[in-house]
Amino acid sequence: MFVPLTVVTAVAALLLAAWCGWAAYRDQPTKDWHLIGVAVVSLLALVQLVVGIVQLARGEKPEQGTTIFVSYLVGSFLCLPAAGFLSLAERTRWGSVTVAAAGVVLAVLQVRLYDIWGG
Repeated sequence: MFVPLTVVTAVAALLLAAWCGWAAYRDQPTKDWHLIGVAVVSLLALVQLVVGIVQLARGEKPEQGTTIFVSYLVGSFLCLPAAGFLSLAERTRWGSVTVAAAGVVLAVLQVRLYDIWGG
């Protein structure tokens, strides 16, 4: 596991969660800037997915099992895009709440990935 990438992804996800949480507090839906933030953090999750798969292909093994590790990698990659699409369907403050919640979930998934790998 590439720890700096995990930390950057988790921090970026929490910053996105705070930003969208602030928008929800102000009773605003997600705007284009929020969705650009979703795309940036999703790109970090994609890089994490690729790095994890490359490490597995090189023969490195997570302590708690490959299947659960890959499941968490895929889940962390899909978390924010799914919330972004849901926020587009729900153009109220609850769309912002959805993205904020997904940001927190992604940060927790990053911590769990680190634990699964053996951190």
